[in-house]
Amino acid sequence: MILKVLTKTLGVALISMVSVSAVAQDLIARQAPSDKKLKEIKNVTLVNTIAPVDLQNPAADIYTDWDNSGISKVAGCVPSDYNVDLRGFYMPTPSRKVTSNFGPRWGRRHEGLDIKVYIGDTIRAAFDGKVRLVKYNRGGYGYYVLIRHPNGLETLYGHMSKQIVKENQIVKAGDPIGLGGNTGRSYGSHLHFETRLLGKPIDPARMFDFANQDVTGDFYSVRAGRTIKGDGAVARTNANIMAMEAENTADSEVAVAVESPVANNEVVATKTSRAAKSSARKVTYRVKNGDNLYTIARRHGITVDKLCRLNNITSKTIIHKGLVLKCS
Repeated sequence: MILKVLTKTLGVALISMVSVSAVAQDLIARQAPSDKKLKEIKNVTLVNTIAPVDLQNPAADIYTDWDNSGISKVAGCVPSDYNVDLRGFYMPTPSRKVTSNFGPRWGRRHEGLDIKVYIGDTIRAAFDGKVRLVKYNRGGYGYYVLIRHPNGLETLYGHMSKQIVKENQIVKAGDPIGLGGNTGRSYGSHLHFETRLLGKPIDPARMFDFANQDVTGDFYSVRAGRTIKGDGAVARTNANIMAMEAENTADSEVAVAVESPVANNEVVATKTSRAAKSSARKVTYRVKNGDNLYTIARRHGITVDKLCRLNNITSKTIIHKGLVLKCS
């Protein structure tokens, strides 16, 4: 009898020990970090080990100066196969509508993207950086802001109605820097947005996808390897870039070898010399009262589609008196 009681008691004790062990294991399992939490912990650790960025002297590995006098007042050298880090971006506006692209337009070079915004809309810094220019240009950008970023880019925001930052101010990605407007050489409220490297424009659409409110990739590869004088002229080019005399740069497009996001390897680099430009006969036309795209195209013996392609516009674009259109 005593033996049975002992056996029963021992059995209960064993069950109890097993139960406690299972409960303890469940408790430990609940307290253990999940894969997501563990990943977050690793990310925090990784972030803490990265050296802080010097926003007082952004992109010091490329730029050798800091000049508040003009857009092209830059000096420095772009390393070969330089990768622009697009992570940590913030879209300058939530607007998804691009009204004018980068490239030739109305007989001149359009060095950025025009994004539809309304007067008073908030314009924000695309990356962390330091404000280099806060100026007004009556015949061009109107009220504009230019920011230099640690990734080597300088971003420009034009035609604003108001600037709300000052030169040499440190800003973070997403900080308000101004309000949308219609100042300068503008025919309707919009944001003129540029991306530049050592003062030379690069098509923002190769980095910023406004339609999807995202960047095109984590990195953007730029092959240049050239030294820039303080006046923005090219002083030296490497074997990968077509040679160009410094005296010609004021009238020529500067050669910059650029690649689309790193995974895409599409090279889009060309140089237009002064001689090449002069050899091509260009015909322009200044719009008069009563003109439309059809009458202008017919007058110059071309189609409306070709006229639109030459000027980077669409058949629905509203033209006004005084506008200069390329017709060849």
